[in-house]
Amino acid sequence: MNDKKKIVLIALGGNALIQKGQEGTAEQQFENLKLPTRQIAKLSREYRLIITHGNGPQVGNLLLQQESCDEVPKMPLEIIGAMTQGQIGYMIESSLDAAFMEAEGSVDQHFVTLITYVVVDENDPGFQNPTKPIGPFYPEEKAKDLPYRMVKTDKGYRRVVASPKPIDIVEHREIKRLVDLDFIVICCGGGGIPVIRKERRFSGVEAVIDKDLASSVLAREIGVDIFLIATDTPGAAIHWGKPEEEMLGKVRLADMERYAKEGHFPAGSMGPKVEAVMEFNRATGNRGIICHLKDIEKAIAGEAGTEVL
Repeated sequence: MNDKKKIVLIALGGNALIQKGQEGTAEQQFENLKLPTRQIAKLSREYRLIITHGNGPQVGNLLLQQESCDEVPKMPLEIIGAMTQGQIGYMIESSLDAAFMEAEGSVDQHFVTLITYVVVDENDPGFQNPTKPIGPFYPEEKAKDLPYRMVKTDKGYRRVVASPKPIDIVEHREIKRLVDLDFIVICCGGGGIPVIRKERRFSGVEAVIDKDLASSVLAREIGVDIFLIATDTPGAAIHWGKPEEEMLGKVRLADMERYAKEGHFPAGSMGPKVEAVMEFNRATGNRGIICHLKDIEKAIAGEAGTEVL
């Protein structure tokens, strides 16, 4: 057991596996994982590590496969979430194995993927007003016959589900034990499998939890030293897309809260990431960072990204 090394939680964005314009083949996803896993292999010398990740494109592909085949029973969203946790966990483990072999010539580091439940409130307002689009696009004539709540988009109609706030990571104690044993733990894939408490047991629900908000809950429950969100931009910016755009570096929590209230971080993109690092810093006082996927090492060294102080 090595409890002297600081704990870092790295939340990998969807672009860690599938980049814009890609089909998302297995070969492409393995190739894309080389960049973050090489950095993670180096960081493991100094830190204990937890990896979380998105799963949106993978869930969308499985839903499309289901809708294209009536011979096989259709699985509920919670099962599809579990399937992608296993799929992506395997791909990250395999890529880590290759990264350690490349860097060290052997693999002394242990890593494990954990299927993760995340508790949500069955009375969360998100269930009354589902807003999270998932899966394929449909023409109007087919959408009206589907047994889901649908929303109209520029590309057609799409299924929408609730996106409730995460409350508790059910396996956080097990994750902490594994981290203390110096395992790299891959967990909370896609925000975890959303469940509600029914008396003394858990029951899965049709919902999608934001990966970054779930990662923030886990980071706080475990007490990590650094919480880092790796995405496809160098960090958070104010006045995004305008002539006066300004990329943020080290920012005081109070200033970040003010920027958020002013509406600088859209709900569909940077908003949840900023909220996640602010919640973490507010609760722990520790470093919360948003950075580009290629800058993970530099951001932890304090040389890149947006960091909430």
